[in-house]
Amino acid sequence: MNQGQSAPVHSRWIREGFITAIAAGGFFILIGIVFAITPDLPAKITDFFKGFTNVAFPFPGGSSSSTISLLAPANPAAHSVLYTAVMQFAIGFGVLQAIILALRLSVHSPRRKIAEMVDHLIFWFGAAYLVSVFLLAGTTAAWFEYWASLIILIGVALVARALVLLAKR
Repeated sequence: MNQGQSAPVHSRWIREGFITAIAAGGFFILIGIVFAITPDLPAKITDFFKGFTNVAFPFPGGSSSSTISLLAPANPAAHSVLYTAVMQFAIGFGVLQAIILALRLSVHSPRRKIAEMVDHLIFWFGAAYLVSVFLLAGTTAAWFEYWASLIILIGVALVARALVLLAKR
């Protein structure tokens, strides 16, 4: 095959399938590792969901007495072990995304797949950072700041995906 020719479709399909299998296997291995290194994680997850309560939050644009009721953990600080497990998963999954991105670049995957990996890489490392900054703070205010920051992070990741798609043209 000449350098100017692309790989046969069948060969590319096999390489892409191989990368997808590595990603799926890595995900399950990562889940197993997080459960193995976090003592009593299933009980921690159950306790977390049992501990939700309605929290009055000031309603923007309303009168000074207007509030909206939002769900939040009754005691956010009591779930630091779960938050740490979530952070470890996000870091591990970010590393897995970096490996998959390197594989996709090495086999010249389609532009959209590379852009998707950049998006995922930014999201998962960003999510780990947000957990460390907000959720591990253990306050109700930080709980809501985490979710607002996560929405912003999703936007940043999508913009990065778009920039990669534009740059590759």
